[in-house]
Amino acid sequence: MKIATYNVNGVNGRLNVLLRWLEEAAPDIVCLQELKAPQDNFPLKAINDAGYNAIWHGQKQWNGVAILARNMEIEEVTRILPGDEEDVQSRYIEALINGIVIACLYLPNGNPAPGPKLEYKLKWFDRLAERAETLLSLNTPVILVGDFNVMPTELDVYKPEKWVKDALFLPEVRKAFAAILSQGWTDAIRKLYPDEKIYTFWDYFRNAYERDAGLRIDHFLLSSEIATKLRSGGVDRHVRGWEKTSDHAPVWIEIDKK
Repeated sequence: MKIATYNVNGVNGRLNVLLRWLEEAAPDIVCLQELKAPQDNFPLKAINDAGYNAIWHGQKQWNGVAILARNMEIEEVTRILPGDEEDVQSRYIEALINGIVIACLYLPNGNPAPGPKLEYKLKWFDRLAERAETLLSLNTPVILVGDFNVMPTELDVYKPEKWVKDALFLPEVRKAFAAILSQGWTDAIRKLYPDEKIYTFWDYFRNAYERDAGLRIDHFLLSSEIATKLRSGGVDRHVRGWEKTSDHAPVWIEIDKK
């Protein structure tokens, strides 16, 4: 089974790119972030025509997450990350697909830092950690997947010395990510490529893609029940080079069905 994550950076504006990649890569499950579309403006027909069912949590102009599944039912669990009833940002959706809990997330950026946006990010991380621990207690296959907006180590960022004051690379942010991992999660891409430079995002500015000046901020965290079934994974980085594409590339893993 092939499971992918893709920050599309505007699902309607980049729909042709998304559909082209879906046809080419044929993932079974896809988590999308940064839809930038209100709930009633998600391109469901086009997604259905491509062979996918979908659930989504939209928001006008910003944020938004979705889960797509090919030839499988999607049983929605929640579209709210517990812990803050006043949080109205569309950044989380969780579903059960073929016996696997899929939690699709778009973690806050946190910049400029320090400031209220960083505080919101760290609180969001705390809420995610609590939810992650709850999901682990189910003793069932679980995947936390999406745009975490964090580079866990210096290996995950081009020229790390230039990012020391950025909210994606601050010590407290990396510590928050590490704290979730320490609960018992496996960072799938780093498990497969422990020592390799792997990027999932290249900025639009300063020819970042052409220079390979990237970041690894899109992650799969696997519970122990599914980590043992991990077979392969990678980044479809060539998609970042397509016309009118997102600044992220799709990331994917393959797991044994049994």
